[in-house]
Amino acid sequence: MPRRAPRRTRGRSRPQPRIAGSPPLAAGAAPPEGERTPRPGRSVVSRARAVLRREWRDVGVAAWRELRARGVAGVALALFGTLAMIVLHGLEQIPESDRVVRMLGEVRADQPLWQSLLRTPLSVFIPTREQPPWGGIPRLVIAFGLGQLLIGWRRTLLVAYGATLAGTLGARAMVAIGPGHWAGVPESYAHAVDTGASAAVVGLFTYLAIRFRAPVLCLAFVLPTVIGSVLNPNLAGREHLVAVALVATAAVTLHGRRGAAP
Repeated sequence: MPRRAPRRTRGRSRPQPRIAGSPPLAAGAAPPEGERTPRPGRSVVSRARAVLRREWRDVGVAAWRELRARGVAGVALALFGTLAMIVLHGLEQIPESDRVVRMLGEVRADQPLWQSLLRTPLSVFIPTREQPPWGGIPRLVIAFGLGQLLIGWRRTLLVAYGATLAGTLGARAMVAIGPGHWAGVPESYAHAVDTGASAAVVGLFTYLAIRFRAPVLCLAFVLPTVIGSVLNPNLAGREHLVAVALVATAAVTLHGRRGAAP
């Protein structure tokens, strides 16, 4: 039987292949906007904008909604921490009360371990003696305020205390290792006072940055502390690095795969 010749269509173009679930394209029509092949540079910019929009939604907008719903109670930890830091700084200026503050909240590596553990909770809110507290108060307010609004006051205190305790125990370990190793420090560092609130603050920012995929928080509050600790590798700087490393490891373990899901 002879094969039938293919049928010719006059004035008609060959129909375009149809993708399942989408209407056929008209002749000479461009593909939809979402199906165009993006430019490499444009794709990077679009992804960066998406990341920033997600951070603004998950951190900024979510914190503002919680603040409007809960009022001052939503930032009680930040207000308490600010008041405690101001009061303790004022007490440090009086010789009689300064001895009490040192006895209750000063943590050093040359103390017995049980004594350091008892003093650590108060040491979170003791400002650094070499610097006035006014420069650190805004960071403390932002860290504890965002923490309480976004992850609750219990987890905020847990992260802050864990970061401070990590720095305290890390300092004792570095003194015990000694100056002959890259991870050790001279024995004279054992008499230096621990970092106080700064380890708790950078630990909170580290946790929030990983928990909510927030690069702005990381670039603004975590990275400068890490760079300063590397450039000035004293005992306080090393404690900051230990706190950031421990909190980052815990945050990635808990939220690395689940993202910002609770």
